[in-house]
Amino acid sequence: MSVTLIDAIDAELPQTQCGKCGHPGCRPYAEAIAAGEAINRCPPGGERTVVRLAGLTGRPAEPLAQPAESPQVAVIREDECIGCTKCIQACPVDAILGAAKQMHTVLAGECTGCELCVAPCPVDCIDIVPHPDWQMALRPADQEGFLARRATLGRRRFEARQARLRRQADERRQRRERRQAAAHKPAPEDSGPPADAATLKASRATLAVALKRLERKRQRTATDDERRELDTRIAEHRTRLDEIARQLDGQTPPAARDNRQRLAQNAAEQALRRARAQLAHAERQHDTAAIDAAHVQIAQAQAMRDAARQRH
Repeated sequence: MSVTLIDAIDAELPQTQCGKCGHPGCRPYAEAIAAGEAINRCPPGGERTVVRLAGLTGRPAEPLAQPAESPQVAVIREDECIGCTKCIQACPVDAILGAAKQMHTVLAGECTGCELCVAPCPVDCIDIVPHPDWQMALRPADQEGFLARRATLGRRRFEARQARLRRQADERRQRRERRQAAAHKPAPEDSGPPADAATLKASRATLAVALKRLERKRQRTATDDERRELDTRIAEHRTRLDEIARQLDGQTPPAARDNRQRLAQNAAEQALRRARAQLAHAERQHDTAAIDAAHVQIAQAQAMRDAARQRH
């Protein structure tokens, strides 16, 4: 597959990144065309794009598979916006400004009119209208200039967003790996003076999160070898949590320790009641997966209750 040909095809696409061609962006569609896919699947590009792609690929200019679309823009009816951020997450070019529970607005000069923000909106407050700059472009030269500017900006903003998403995913992965490494780090034999309560509580929180992650992973694991390995790691985490609990008990005044144990026992009893209620509901619905999950939650809640009673 020729990179030069892909670049040439991509340069002719409108860079709306709308996905109406069946691909997650204009560049993937350009790659598919270079690999032999049809050249008539871009409604925003219209017949103009089909003709240019035919010239590049040497294929016949077939009629569009879907009706052609003139340039358009999204408009949020701001007095109806609830600030859910779903449209912001869907926008492929980061052309929507706003924050959670705050009014959102579309940057008209950067919106490609892809319509991807419409479906996620829970209150249907987004309209797709003709782009005003396109309506003002009356001469062919003005129209070509508008399309070229929109394509250049759309490609640049789409690539910038993809880079940002990759960077954020890498950062989340690195944080997760650091937490896992800290949770799995063995305690030194000579640990010196006992850790203070804040350090112990922080370690407990990290271990608890790691333990839940391992338990969820075990529920999804199919092979016996993987389950055995996970069971070993889960047991290690629980042992270390018990040790931290004993250290915290040694640093807690008796009255506060008794109160905490009563709270732990009450919480375990509530969790057990909720799990049993979920089991009853799942059995009424004949939901096998929910029944299995409820049994797991009941077992966990019973273990929590028994541990709380032993400490009391």
